[in-house]
Amino acid sequence: MPLPLYLLAVAVFAMGTSEFMLAGLVPAIAASLDVSVGAAGLLTSTFAVGMVVGAPLMAALARRWPARASLLSFVLVFAAAHVVGALTTSFAVLLVTRVLAALANAGFLAVALSTAAALVATDRKGRALAVLLSGTTVATVAGVPGGAALGTLLGWRATFWAIALLCLPAAVGVVKGIPPRVGRAPRGTPAGASLRDEIAQLAMPRLVLVMLLGALVNAATFATFTYLAPIVTGTAGLGDLWVPVALALFGVGSFVGVTAAGRLADRRPRVVIAVGGPLLLLGWVALATLAARPVALLLLVFGQGALSFALGGTLITRVLYEAAGAPTMGGSYATAALNVGAAGGPVVAAAALGAGAGDLGPVRVSGVLVAVALLVAVPLLRVVAPGAGRATR
Repeated sequence: MPLPLYLLAVAVFAMGTSEFMLAGLVPAIAASLDVSVGAAGLLTSTFAVGMVVGAPLMAALARRWPARASLLSFVLVFAAAHVVGALTTSFAVLLVTRVLAALANAGFLAVALSTAAALVATDRKGRALAVLLSGTTVATVAGVPGGAALGTLLGWRATFWAIALLCLPAAVGVVKGIPPRVGRAPRGTPAGASLRDEIAQLAMPRLVLVMLLGALVNAATFATFTYLAPIVTGTAGLGDLWVPVALALFGVGSFVGVTAAGRLADRRPRVVIAVGGPLLLLGWVALATLAARPVALLLLVFGQGALSFALGGTLITRVLYEAAGAPTMGGSYATAALNVGAAGGPVVAAAALGAGAGDLGPVRVSGVLVAVALLVAVPLLRVVAPGAGRATR
């Protein structure tokens, strides 16, 4: 894989750490800025909404810019938002910085996905996507626990400064590693479609189908991941120190899954979906059944991380293939599918908790979401995964 892909993954790591670490900082932020914990929780939901809305908007804004200029601009805006967030004493200002950071994150990821596809051969998009998503999985393994520890030791503002500093090597990597004109085609070529033509790709049933399936699987992933702590400390009866262990196991599993699937998503996506999908569903059923047993819980957390990201990463790769007619907007469609799931899954899981389903309610929600995805995908498997590295028209 080209070196620039790994440089992009550094930025994805910083942005993923920022997105996920906030959950552990909400109580400290609420106390510091004199707001309720519920109000501080809006920092997480507004970021997710900003990611969903921002992906297509930012990609459309930057579609005629060189990819290097777009990526650099988004990284710098993201860093600046964290600097302002670290300095402000106003919750309203902090909320605005989270929206701006989410827009920059969404724009960066949308352009990075399209750029990754342009940096490799047409039949290696899955492996390129795996490199990018490894930044997110490493964030769950090291960035999130590290950010939580830093916030505990030095205060929540220190984590914002750390994220801003992480953006600097990412910015240098973009400048040094991304060729000036990569990812943007001249007008008049097949790849240089108009914005209207690229948006029109969303009318393609196959593209909508794989986006829906990717969103469902990602929703299932984050429904349980978001509420893993009470399962570890409540259902399994483990101490608080086991929460970061469980989160790290999930992150390690996700890294293993996305890396392994990256080699299969291009050539054998049908195998990943047909085998990985049922295994993922069985894993959620097993977790709901065996969560009270600590050893089983920890093993299943690792396995579900691997299967979730293997299947989810493969489906998002299919989005990039099906959106081949949208060379500058296709990455935003993949980003939107990912973040609709990341935002929607925890909401449905929270509703299950509120309905009295108990700590394992989110796990059951995850199982239902994957079951729905399989009910749609299995009968249409030849449509969802038509062949090696190929989008059916």
